[in-house]
Amino acid sequence: MVGRTGVAMPDITPLSSHDPRSVGPYRLLGRLGAGGQGVVYLGQDGTGQRVAVKVINNLGPDPRARSRFVREIAAARRVASFCTAQILFAEVDGDSPYVVSEFIQGPTLHRHVREQGPISGNALHRLAVGIATALTTIHRSDVIHCDLKPDNVILGVDGPRVIDFGIARALDLTETMTRQIMGTAPYMAPERFRNHDVGPASDVFAWAATMAYAASGRPPFGNDSISAVMQRVLYAPPDLPGLPDALHELIRECLHKDPQFRPTAEQVLLRLLGYTARSSTTMPLDAVLREGNVRATAPVPAHPTASRPARTTPAQTMPAPIPAQTAPAPTLTPTIRTQPEPVRRSTWSRRLRRECTDVWGISTAIFLGMVGTAVGYAASVEASTAATTGAVTFAVVYGVRVLVATALGGRADSTSTLSTARQTTSAPPSTSGPDSRDG
Repeated sequence: MVGRTGVAMPDITPLSSHDPRSVGPYRLLGRLGAGGQGVVYLGQDGTGQRVAVKVINNLGPDPRARSRFVREIAAARRVASFCTAQILFAEVDGDSPYVVSEFIQGPTLHRHVREQGPISGNALHRLAVGIATALTTIHRSDVIHCDLKPDNVILGVDGPRVIDFGIARALDLTETMTRQIMGTAPYMAPERFRNHDVGPASDVFAWAATMAYAASGRPPFGNDSISAVMQRVLYAPPDLPGLPDALHELIRECLHKDPQFRPTAEQVLLRLLGYTARSSTTMPLDAVLREGNVRATAPVPAHPTASRPARTTPAQTMPAPIPAQTAPAPTLTPTIRTQPEPVRRSTWSRRLRRECTDVWGISTAIFLGMVGTAVGYAASVEASTAATTGAVTFAVVYGVRVLVATALGGRADSTSTLSTARQTTSAPPSTSGPDSRDG
C-alpha cells in the first residue's frame, strides 16, 4: 500500500474484538504490530495528529520495575530527533502502561528488503549514515537501544528513522531472552548471550548486523535455530556478502566479539562522513549530527573513495548531489590523522582467563574425559585405572584447548587491529567536499 507521499504505508490491520478502542486520550485506528514488549497501535490525538501507541505487556505491579521504566523512558524522551522517532508521552500508573511516539509513515527495513530485495549503492550508504546518526544521538543522551534490528528501522519519506529506543532496556528484556530471542538473536552482541553488562557497544554490533542484512537479505550469523545462531555469534566469523569495500571493513570491526575493540557510534558516523579524526573545536558533535541527518537523505557517489570523487555519467538515473551551499549543516574541515592509533592488544593473562572459563571448552573436555574413563575401564576392568585415564584425558584436552584458543585469539585480535591501523594511515580522506568522502 502506498500513501499520498509515494512512500509505502506500514502494515495496518483492523482492531480485533479484544483490542481497546482508545488508550488515555488517544483514539486507536488499527494495529501496527505486536511482539514480546506489547502491541503497537496507530492512534490519533485530540487534534487529529497520528501517533504510534505501544501498550506494554507484563510490566507487573512491582513499584521498582515501574520506577525504572519511568526513569528509562524519561531519558529516552530527551533524545534529539536526528533520524529518530521521538517519544512524546508515557503513562505507567494505569493498568495498561503505554508509550506514545511519533508516527513515521513508511515500511520497516525488514519488510522493504523482504519485498524488494537487498539495498545497494547510494541508498545503502544513506541508510548506514542515518542509523549511525540515530545511535550517536541516542548514546549522547545516555540511552541504550538494546533492540536495534531491521524491524525497528522505518524507511520514511525523509530518510531512515530508528524507533523503540530505550524501551527494551526499560523492560529489562535480557531477563526474558527465551521469549524474545527468535526475533532478536541474529542482531544480539556476544556479551548479551554471556549475560554481561550491555552497553553502547552492543548497539554498534546490532548496527553492523542490521546493515549486513540490508545489503544481503540475511543476517551475518544466520537466522535458523537459536543455538546455531548463538554459536556463530559467539565463535564464528560473520558472513558479509553484498557489502561494498567502503563499508565492509567498518562493519567487520563493529562485529568484533570483544566490545572494547568496536568503534563507538560517533566514530562510525565520522568514518561514514569521510573523517578519520575528530577535533572538538572544529567539529562539535551537534554539527556532526546535523551533517549526518542531511547526508541520510541526500544522494552520495555510488562508489565514494578517499582520493577521487565519483563521476556522474549521462546514463545514470540517480539525482545529482545536493550542492554544499544548500545544505543546512555547516561546512566542516576534517582533521586528518598523520599517525596511526596505537595498536590495541589484549594481554595474554586476560585472554587466558577468558578461555579458562569458557563453558563450551570445559564441556568438551569433560565429555572427552568421560570417554577416556570408559575406554580405560574397558581395557583394564579396574576403576582406579579408568579414573586415572579419564582424569589425564580431561587435563590434556582442557590444557591444550586453552593454550591454543588463547594463542589464536590474540593473533586474530592483533591482525584485525593492525589491518585497521594500516588502512587508516594509507588512505587519508579528501577535503574537496561531501561527495568525495568515504562511504
